[in-house]
Amino acid sequence: MAPKDSSDVTVIEQGTYVVPDITIKELLDSIPAHCFRRSALRSSLYVIWDLFVIISLYKGASFLETFVNPETISLPYPSLYTFVRFSIWALYAFWAGLFLTGIWVIGHECGHSAFSESKAINNFAGWILHSAVGVPYYSWKITHAKHHASTGHLTQDQVFVPHTRSDCGLPPLDPTREDILGARVTAEVKKELWEALGDSPIGAITGPATYLLGGWIAYILTNASGQKRYPKGTNHFTPEAVMFAPHQRNQIIMSNVGILTWLAVLGASVNHWGFLTVFKAYVAPYLWVNHWLVLITFLQHTDPLLPHYRAPEFTFPRGALATLDRSLLGDLGSVMAWLGAHATNGISETHVLHHVSSKIPHYHAWEASTALKKRLRGLGIHIEGAPGGWAEVYRVFKECKFVEDEGDVVFFKNAHGLAKMRPVFADTPSDSGVEVDK
Repeated sequence: MAPKDSSDVTVIEQGTYVVPDITIKELLDSIPAHCFRRSALRSSLYVIWDLFVIISLYKGASFLETFVNPETISLPYPSLYTFVRFSIWALYAFWAGLFLTGIWVIGHECGHSAFSESKAINNFAGWILHSAVGVPYYSWKITHAKHHASTGHLTQDQVFVPHTRSDCGLPPLDPTREDILGARVTAEVKKELWEALGDSPIGAITGPATYLLGGWIAYILTNASGQKRYPKGTNHFTPEAVMFAPHQRNQIIMSNVGILTWLAVLGASVNHWGFLTVFKAYVAPYLWVNHWLVLITFLQHTDPLLPHYRAPEFTFPRGALATLDRSLLGDLGSVMAWLGAHATNGISETHVLHHVSSKIPHYHAWEASTALKKRLRGLGIHIEGAPGGWAEVYRVFKECKFVEDEGDVVFFKNAHGLAKMRPVFADTPSDSGVEVDK
C-alpha cells in the first residue's frame, strides 16, 4: 500500500545501464594484433627506468637534506629545520611510492604472463618483483586470476565484493515503502537506513583513510573485503586455504619463502643502516604503494555506475566491462594526470582493456585500450570514470553502501536506499518493467 502523503516519498530519475551482450571474440578482434606481443627485454627496461627514478629521487632528497642546517641556511626557529627535512623526505616518499607502484604493476603483469613469452621468465621476474614489495607472488597470482575470471560476480569474485542488505543487518525490503531498483523510497525508510548506514563527517573521512592505509594487508592476511563465503581465518599464506587447490601447495610455500626473504632483508638493512634510514628510503614509499594499490583497485571496481551480477546473468565479457578506467591524479590537472599514469604504468587508465585481455603488456595497453573504447562507444558502452584521487574515494564510499539480496543485475544503493542506475537489456524497452528487475 503506497503512502497517503506523496511528499513523504523520494523519487529519483535513474540512469540506465544497457547490460552488454557481446562476445569476448568481438572485443579481442577490435584490438590490433601487435598489441598482444610481449618482450622480456622491453618489460625489463621499464623496471630499470622505475628503479633509476626511485634511486635518483633518493639521491636528490639526500643531497637537499645536506643544506638544511644553520651553517647553510638561516631559519627563524630551530624546529623549522626538522620541518624542512621532514618535507623533503615526505615528498620523496610520495613520488618514490608512485614509481614503486609502477614496479608492483610490472610484477602483476608477470602473474598474467604479460612480461614475457616465457612462462619461466614471467614467474621468476614476478617472484622477485612482487616479493620485493611484500606481495606473496604465486598466492596472489592464483586468487587474482579468479578475480579476473569472475569480476563483478557476487558469489565468485575474490575481492571488492559488495555488502548485501542482509549483510548490513538491514530489515528486509518492503516493496510498499521502497523500490527494489532504488528509484523510490519513503521518508521513513530513508531515516531507518541512514541511522543504520549513514556516516558522520568524521566517519566518512576516517573510514576511507583506514581502508587506504591498511586495506591491502588486511586482505591478504584476513580476506577483508574478499569473498564472504570463505571461512573465517582465510588468508594468502596458508597452503590449505580454501582459495587454493592441493596441487598449488608448493607455489604457496614458494610465495611464503619470498615474503620471509623480504622480511629478512629488511631486518638486515635495519641492522646495518639503522631504522630511520631504512624507513625513509624504503618503508615510507612502500606504505604509499599499499595506499595506491587499494585506491586504484577500489575505484576500478566500485562505483554507483557499475553493475554486479549473480550467476544467471553473469558472463565473462559482462564482468570485464563492469569496471572503470580512471585518470589517476587527474583531478589535480593534466600534468599530474600524466605523471600518475607514467609512474604507475597506466594501470588505472587502461584497466578495462586489462580485464578484456590481461596478457597485453602495459606499453601496448594504451593503443589497445583506444581501439577497444572505439568499439565500445559504437555499442553505447562507456567505461570512463571520474579521475582517481582521495576526493573520489570519499564520494564512492558515501554512495556505495549495499546491494539488494535479490536481483540478477544489481547496483549499489546509498545510505538512503537510492541507486543511480538501473539495468536494461538491449532487446527490452527500458520502461517495460519486465527484464529490468532481473
